[in-house]
Amino acid sequence: MLLENGNRVFGIEPNDEMRRAGESFLGSYANFTSVAGTAEATTLPSHRVDLITAAQAAHWFDRVKARREFIRILKPGGWAVLLWNERRTDSTSFLREYEHLLLTYGTDYHEVRHERTTAQIADFFAPSPFRSRAFEMRQDVDYSALEGRLLSSSYTPTPDHANYEPMLRELRRIFEAHQINHRVSLEYNTLVYYGQLS
Repeated sequence: MLLENGNRVFGIEPNDEMRRAGESFLGSYANFTSVAGTAEATTLPSHRVDLITAAQAAHWFDRVKARREFIRILKPGGWAVLLWNERRTDSTSFLREYEHLLLTYGTDYHEVRHERTTAQIADFFAPSPFRSRAFEMRQDVDYSALEGRLLSSSYTPTPDHANYEPMLRELRRIFEAHQINHRVSLEYNTLVYYGQLS
């Protein structure tokens, strides 16, 4: 969206495979520059950036080091915007069962739930003031997309783990019990936090 708006965008990505995927997907945009770096060490020049934005990846940042780096690269008056989807866990019977699946089979689901980062967002911006907004979002997915979403999560056991096959059997059971026209709905609150760091 930023590229389509005509903005110059630097995509900072530490993972070689993910960076190549981003380059393939966004390479046709003249204003896109791919950078091997991290939130804590972007390699960008000081005071050159108007806006820093990060989504789900913000959960993995070293918040103290990333905040310091953001202040270094932002122009005076620049903005930091962090946003992610927080999945609703109990608004439907499907979501309650899906949450139970994650709690049962996930490797470190308790430790990496997004709610933990959301609870610490004030520490990231402090002492700077920040604002927040929340938006409702929903994804209607077929089984293949649901399985892909589950398997892309960091807390999902790998194929050689004892929980892997039982988890997929339970996922299929849950999907079949709740699907309507071969789809189920994942409901989220999209949370946006924004402020000027100092």
